[in-house]
Amino acid sequence: MSSVRTPDPYPGWLSEADLHEARQRLPLVYVEAVPVRLDPLGCVTDVGLLLQPSDEGTMVRTLVSGRVLYRETVRAALLRHLEKDLGPMALPQLPVSPVPFTVAEFFPSPSQTGLTDERQHAVALAYVVPVTGECEPRQDALQLSWLTPAEVLSEQVLSEFPGGRGDLVRQALAYAGWGR
Repeated sequence: MSSVRTPDPYPGWLSEADLHEARQRLPLVYVEAVPVRLDPLGCVTDVGLLLQPSDEGTMVRTLVSGRVLYRETVRAALLRHLEKDLGPMALPQLPVSPVPFTVAEFFPSPSQTGLTDERQHAVALAYVVPVTGECEPRQDALQLSWLTPAEVLSEQVLSEFPGGRGDLVRQALAYAGWGR
């Protein structure tokens, strides 16, 4: 999935040309986060979905997502991207263990995983992350919508995710106890 890009706040690790070259030769490591709100018993009541324009000019749903930088821990990358996409007052509750609910493989063309990203081969560690604070979409996102798990699992909403990410959201909710 390509999207409108804002300048990378950490541009020092690779230039755009070097990143393009790396994407043509190596799988890159990403984190994906499904932000959720919980009730007092720890059950998911709401799921935070970002809305952003695609390169084609359509509106698409997306998750908190981004690269793990060189010499950055997975936990630090997860926190950095949650703050970048949801704002500094989101107050995410990072998992005690960095074990994801799934490892998602994105390929530049259709594959057996069902996940695509035309820019690259990427491996994403995917997490469900509770947030307790005030969230304001930042960077490329235009809006953050909080939907109930039932609303998110509707075929209409799942179809608004490009590159197969709707299936990733379905897996996240099944992991959190909302399987069909």
